[in-house]
Amino acid sequence: QVQVVESGGGLVQPGGSLRLSCAASGRISRINVMGWYRQAPGKERELVALIISDGTTNYADSVKGRFTISRENAENTVYLQMNSLKPEDTAVYYCNAKGIHSYNYRSFDTWGQGTQVTVSS
Repeated sequence: QVQVVESGGGLVQPGGSLRLSCAASGRISRINVMGWYRQAPGKERELVALIISDGTTNYADSVKGRFTISRENAENTVYLQMNSLKPEDTAVYYCNAKGIHSYNYRSFDTWGQGTQVTVSS
């Protein structure tokens, strides 16, 4: 009983910026890791960026220096600021949250429904 909801996708021109948001809610004791993944047509889903509860971040080489992941721990929310967007960034972007349930203290690993990002002139 954890829900993950993304927002903020859309159409942007090459070189432009977008900010994605992701909120996790439900019976959550704590979230250990939140991350953004993407899947382009005909390709496998790949990691874009993730952030651990202590603030440690990890980025795919293809987005380093252009994308920034940040998190509001108190609100179980994570953001992905995407700058200098390229056509090859076009994909469905998915948010993932891993943590511990509050009612049985078992782990959860929950995906959002995805949000489309299209970079095109």
